[in-house]
Amino acid sequence: MDKLIAVCGLDCMQCNAYIATISNDDGLRGKTAAEWTVAYKFPFTKEMINCTGCIAKEGPKIGHCSKCEMRTCAMGKRIDYCILCEDYPCKTVGDFHAKVPAARENLEKMESA
Repeated sequence: MDKLIAVCGLDCMQCNAYIATISNDDGLRGKTAAEWTVAYKFPFTKEMINCTGCIAKEGPKIGHCSKCEMRTCAMGKRIDYCILCEDYPCKTVGDFHAKVPAARENLEKMESA
């Protein structure tokens, strides 16, 4: 498997938090914490950089993913991906995809497969 698609369409396998968790790489955790602290203006620590991926039922989720409105909505509706929702694309998903078009493309590829 070369992708691990989140409910919104992000590819978790491209996320440094996921990569660091799966490979138990403390160096990558530290590097990611430093980069994300600057990028997101939040004081990340390397201990925070742990995630098993959006759709994993168990295991840690990185802060923003654990509180993600799209993930929470999909879980509540018992659907695996936003594109399977009768309301797709809702405003939340549409706004997100406007910022991250690769996520929309991942979902559309899944739909056409």
